[in-house]
Amino acid sequence: MSGATYGISKPARSLRQRLFEPPAVGKMSLMANLVAGAILLFWSLFVLFPIYWVVITAFKDAWTVNNGPFFIPFVDFQPTLKGWTAQFATDPYCDAYSVGRQLVLLVHNLFAFIVSPVIAIDRMEPQICKVYLAYTNSFVISFGATALCIAVGSMAAYALARISYKPKFGNVVVFVLLALSAIVASNYFDVHWAISGSVGLALFFLLARSLGRRFKTTLGNNDILFWIVSQRILPPIVVIIPVYMMFQSVRMIDTHLALIIVYAVANLPIVVWLMHDFFANLPVELEESAQLDGSSRFEIFWDIVLPLTRPGLAATTLLTLILNWNEYLFAIFLTTARALTMPIMVAAKNTGERGILWWEMCAIIMIMILPVIIMAIVLQRYIAKGVLLGAVKG
Repeated sequence: MSGATYGISKPARSLRQRLFEPPAVGKMSLMANLVAGAILLFWSLFVLFPIYWVVITAFKDAWTVNNGPFFIPFVDFQPTLKGWTAQFATDPYCDAYSVGRQLVLLVHNLFAFIVSPVIAIDRMEPQICKVYLAYTNSFVISFGATALCIAVGSMAAYALARISYKPKFGNVVVFVLLALSAIVASNYFDVHWAISGSVGLALFFLLARSLGRRFKTTLGNNDILFWIVSQRILPPIVVIIPVYMMFQSVRMIDTHLALIIVYAVANLPIVVWLMHDFFANLPVELEESAQLDGSSRFEIFWDIVLPLTRPGLAATTLLTLILNWNEYLFAIFLTTARALTMPIMVAAKNTGERGILWWEMCAIIMIMILPVIIMAIVLQRYIAKGVLLGAVKG
């Protein structure tokens, strides 16, 4: 008897079955795979085409842009570097000597910033290549604000995820009222901000120890988290004038430190919100066993919690960096010349006697997005894990 008689032959699948019926449970049919692939291809083209348009336009000249559209380099048009050289040719301070001198000054400022930030940030020379100035400003401000935001936000998120807080609602109301009173006294009655703030804090502690004992309603961690996240819902244009007046009163307009503080405060709610979910989904047993071994709360956070949430931390860092790097509204209000950033340089290409110079704008856009692309490539293996980490329970 032949070996074929020992098995049972399966009936051949028809064309309709191969197209529309999955071969096994958990698998997609051929038609479903084709439809999904077509949708992904269309969406990829839809997302990537603007980037492709920026790249090819950066290598065009005025005639090619005005007589287009031309989409294929070396076929429809001959690439040129006029858009790139125009960023430096029109600026007398973009020669190699000036840029080299500013590089040395930047290294000096980075070391001086650690000792005295307010002094170091004001040492940039006014006569400097604008592209280099905006690029280094964006680099220092964005990475500095991101580092500050991640450091403060991750610790705040961990505290809200693991430590139970029950502040009294009445004390919170008293604190807000005293803070508003201190601001009004400082801005409208010429009271020094240090005096008004000190008096407000003293009154708050006095009222909290006396009147605060009568308050019964308490808030929880979720209430605190909601309040922090709700600060991001507020449109930035609403607070831009008070923020400007505040920094003007302390003479910090057009400084790196002012933008670092504003960017960090603006994006802190996003960091707290995202990192809170990452920390909350970690098993508590690991931290409890470390506490039994004598580890402090900060040692547990640094040695155990942060390494376990590295993918989420990388994804949050990249998102925060993108928000800081692309921020425009606060930069245009709080800077004039020395703290100029790349978004302002890009927007400046929209104005001019010759109209919008698209080839120059696209060239400076490519210069602007390069650090973010490099960061995304470096952190790509963590980003996908980080996006899914906070959505999986257990």
